[in-house]
Amino acid sequence: MEDFEVKQIAIDSFRHTLIGNLLLPDDVGYHEARSVWNGMIDRKPAMIVQCENANDVISSINYARDSHLTISVKGGGHGVAGKAVCENGLMLDMSRMNKVTVNAESRIATVGPGSTLGDMDKETEKYGLFTSGGIVSTTGIAGLTLGGGIGYLARKFGLTLDNLLSAKVVTAAGQLLHCDQTENPDLFWALRGGGGNFGVVTSFEYQLHDQNPEILAAQIFYPMEDAPRMMRAYRDLMAQAPDELAGYALVLNLPPVEPFPPELQGTPAFFLLACYSGDHNEGRKLLEPLQELGNPILAVISPMPYVDLQQNFDAGVPKGQRYYWKHHMFQEISDEAIKTFLDFAGNIKGPFTLVGFEPLGGAIARVNAEDTAFIGRDASFALGIWTGWADPGEDEEIIAWARDFHQAMEPLATGRAYSNYLDHDDEAITQAAYGRNYQRLQSIKAKYDSDNFFSQNFNIKPTI
Repeated sequence: MEDFEVKQIAIDSFRHTLIGNLLLPDDVGYHEARSVWNGMIDRKPAMIVQCENANDVISSINYARDSHLTISVKGGGHGVAGKAVCENGLMLDMSRMNKVTVNAESRIATVGPGSTLGDMDKETEKYGLFTSGGIVSTTGIAGLTLGGGIGYLARKFGLTLDNLLSAKVVTAAGQLLHCDQTENPDLFWALRGGGGNFGVVTSFEYQLHDQNPEILAAQIFYPMEDAPRMMRAYRDLMAQAPDELAGYALVLNLPPVEPFPPELQGTPAFFLLACYSGDHNEGRKLLEPLQELGNPILAVISPMPYVDLQQNFDAGVPKGQRYYWKHHMFQEISDEAIKTFLDFAGNIKGPFTLVGFEPLGGAIARVNAEDTAFIGRDASFALGIWTGWADPGEDEEIIAWARDFHQAMEPLATGRAYSNYLDHDDEAITQAAYGRNYQRLQSIKAKYDSDNFFSQNFNIKPTI
C-alpha cells in the first residue's frame, strides 16, 4: 500500500474519533481557521482540529504525538507572536469551546478556552459581576490568563490569573487533569504565568466580584507640547492612587474622525486614559483636576459601561494588520525615562501604533511573588510599544524604530518581561519573563511534558 494511502487511512480514522471538524489545506474554512490577529503570521498547519470538547483535545494530542506532529493551540488567536499556529503540524482551534456559565450565588464563572474577554464580560455583566481582564475585548481569555492578565480592574482585583480558581488540562500524555490549590497544585502554580507550556486547558474557573457595571472613565487628549508636564502629573497621580484607579499614559496618532480637528488628525497626541471602579464622586475628585492641566484637545470624564470601556481599543487594533510589540517593566518613571519615552513617542511610527505606560501595583503587588509563576509584582508600571501598520513595505522601518525605542528604555527598566507582550523575536529573553521561577517551571515541565511536546510557546525547556 502506498504511503499516501496509509496516511489517508490514518487521517480518516482520526477524523472518526472527533466530534468537531478536521480541516485539511484544501478544505473550505481552512484558511479562515488558520488566520490569527497579527497579519504578519502566515503559517500553514498540515491539519486543523476545531475542537468541540475535551475528548477532541485528547484525541488530537494522541494523534499528533503518535504521528510526530508539532502541535499548537489557538484560543483567541490574539497573541502577537502568532504561537497559536504552527507550520506543517496540527493546530487545535478552540473557538467552538466558548461557553461561559455563571454561578451568581458562588460568584464563579466557568469559561471555555475559546472564549474572548468580551464573551466573558458580556455574560458576567448580567449579574453585576466581573473579574479582572485585559483592555481589548477580542483577546482570548486562555492566553490572557496563562500569561498574566493586566487590565482596568487589575489594581483592584489582581491579575486575571490571580482570579483563577481551577482549570482542567489535557497533558502531553493525553490525560485530563483537574488542578487547583489542593489537587495537582504544582501544575496549577505553573499554569498561572507559565503560558501554554504544560498542556491544553479545556476549562477555566474564575472568581467573580461585585462591580458597578458603570465605571467612571476619563479620556483626555493633549498636544505633544503638554506631554512632559502630563507625564509628570501621571506619575504623581499613580504614586498615591487607590486600588480603584487605573491610569494609562499613552501616545498615539489621532484618528481621522470627529471631534478631533482636521489639522491634528494623523498627528501624535498624548492620551491620558483613566478609570475609577469605585464611588464616582470620589473618582471625580481625582480625575477632574487633570482637565485643568495643559490645554486639552478633547476631555471627556463621564460614567460609561465597563463592557464599552473594554471595547475602547478594539477598532484601533483590527485583525489582519501587521503588529510588532516590545515591552519593559519599571519600578518608577524617572525624569530620564520620561524624556527618552517622549523623544521616541513624538516620532511615532505606524497608523495603528500605541505606546505608553500601564499601571501595575495595588492588588497585583499584594500577592506573594512565590504564589504564582508570574514575575513582576514589584514593578509599578509596564511600558508597551505596540506598533501596528498595514503596508508590508513599512516593516523594516517600523520594526527598527520599535527595537531602537526598546533598547533606549532598557537601562531604565527592571530587566523583567511580561510573556503576553513578547514578540516572535523575543525567544532569547524568555527566561527573563519567568525570572527566578524558571528552574521551578523547568522541573514541573519535566514532570508533565518531559519530551517538550508543547513547544509552540515561549518555551520552558524541561529539566533533563
